[in-house]
Amino acid sequence: MSGMEAALPVVGLLACVFASLLAGIPVAFALAGSALACALLGSLTGTFDLFLLNAIPSRIFGTAMFNEVLTAVPLFILMGVMLERSRLAEDLLSIMAALFSRLPAGLGVAVTIVGTLVAASTGIVGATVVAMALIALPVMLKRGYDPAFSAGSICAAGTLGQIIPPSIVLVFLADQLSAAYQQAQRAAGHFAPEPISIGDLFAGALVPGLLLAILYGLYQVIAARLKPGLAPPATIGETPGWRRVVGSMVVPLALMASVLGSIVAGIATPTEAAGVGAFGAMLLAARRVLSGGPQLARRVIDAGLVSLALLVVIGAAINLRNVATGGEIALFTLACIAAVALALAALIALHALYRTGLLFAIASSAARFSALAFTILIGATIFTLVFRGFGGDGVVRDLLDALPGGTMGAVFFVSLAIFALGFVLDFIEIVFIVLPVVAPAILAGDVDPVWFGVLVALNLQTSFLTPPFGFALFYFRGAAGEQVRTADIYRGVVPFIVIQLIVLLLVAFVPQIATWLPSLLRG
Repeated sequence: MSGMEAALPVVGLLACVFASLLAGIPVAFALAGSALACALLGSLTGTFDLFLLNAIPSRIFGTAMFNEVLTAVPLFILMGVMLERSRLAEDLLSIMAALFSRLPAGLGVAVTIVGTLVAASTGIVGATVVAMALIALPVMLKRGYDPAFSAGSICAAGTLGQIIPPSIVLVFLADQLSAAYQQAQRAAGHFAPEPISIGDLFAGALVPGLLLAILYGLYQVIAARLKPGLAPPATIGETPGWRRVVGSMVVPLALMASVLGSIVAGIATPTEAAGVGAFGAMLLAARRVLSGGPQLARRVIDAGLVSLALLVVIGAAINLRNVATGGEIALFTLACIAAVALALAALIALHALYRTGLLFAIASSAARFSALAFTILIGATIFTLVFRGFGGDGVVRDLLDALPGGTMGAVFFVSLAIFALGFVLDFIEIVFIVLPVVAPAILAGDVDPVWFGVLVALNLQTSFLTPPFGFALFYFRGAAGEQVRTADIYRGVVPFIVIQLIVLLLVAFVPQIATWLPSLLRG
């Protein structure tokens, strides 16, 4: 089949998908339905072999059921929903606001810090933006903050969930990039390529994400210094004592650090780390629910948190399935005692969450989001199979090869396409639709997959923040109600978009920002 003959059915397939999306058909069914309809039509015209559809069951099971990376997704989602529904973000914001409120733009800086911490725990943009809008916006407006400055600060802090690990976006990106990289390397004759792990992408995104948060805070302080009426100092209650600060921040921070650190350092698989994170989040949520309740129950929960940390340390130090020396036996005995304490704490935590009605709300919310993600994954798997059956991968490769600028020109073109699609599609659809199509052709050149993945994540984050269609703006608009005008929201995010573009360009032209930490950890 010539290039033009192959391009026509591919263009028809893409047109059918976008027409289905414009008609309001859910993304997963638009992808799968359009692909199957075009495959049937292609078989009638002799451009598609229906025998290829026999691979659908094995591809779905191989992609969604036996994928160790994607197994971690429901657990990360559960961890994020648990921390968000238990209102731990509200506690963190109240403490940060009290600490920084007397400084110019102090509330804005507090929002950025808490947004960074919440992003690291939930990894879900919508949840973070809505939570921050409901908690922080009324306080900021009451203290005389400019509505545009307040809206921009909250929206920008909320989008950090796209880039700061353990982001759900990065989990899906790691899975798709790993598959695309191995496919590209095999096509180039390298049959044993070095795998791209989720830890590599987490490490690569960490520095750009923290750089964004630091630049957000610097802008807020400088803007408030230059224009005092923008974000005046305010007094919010008494300054909290160090015990309250430590008690409210250290345990959540330790949980996030242990989850991220164990993955990046290679101590635990993503699924194991996500399981620890979800278990710890459950204990933290119960601890928050039991505040002011029976002291004994809170002490058992605290003992459970300590036991969880102890089990992680012991598990990293020795193989609990095979103990031989005296020291290992002692540690094994200590691990058994910690496991009993953890089980007791889990029972109390589940009872507390069930009694308050949180358990059902958390479980149903996490199940809903997980089902949505995996349904889209199944639809995207069917679409990708049919797309390649029509020769779409060859068409894309020829198109990217024909672009001026070589590999960097192709990266620039793909980045623009992802940025534009971010206005109309969520990150899950973009990752599962675009990356399987373009990533093998991009990674066939001399392109670092971690660098490319971080660029994609930053691109999505910038798109989600850009008017008039940025998803973060829609989430904020719905949560803010009539407190802020739409024009103020658009005006407020502009400086943060400029910061996003600066960091995006820095990562694009100085790849070491994204690659040095993964290289260091690999040794």
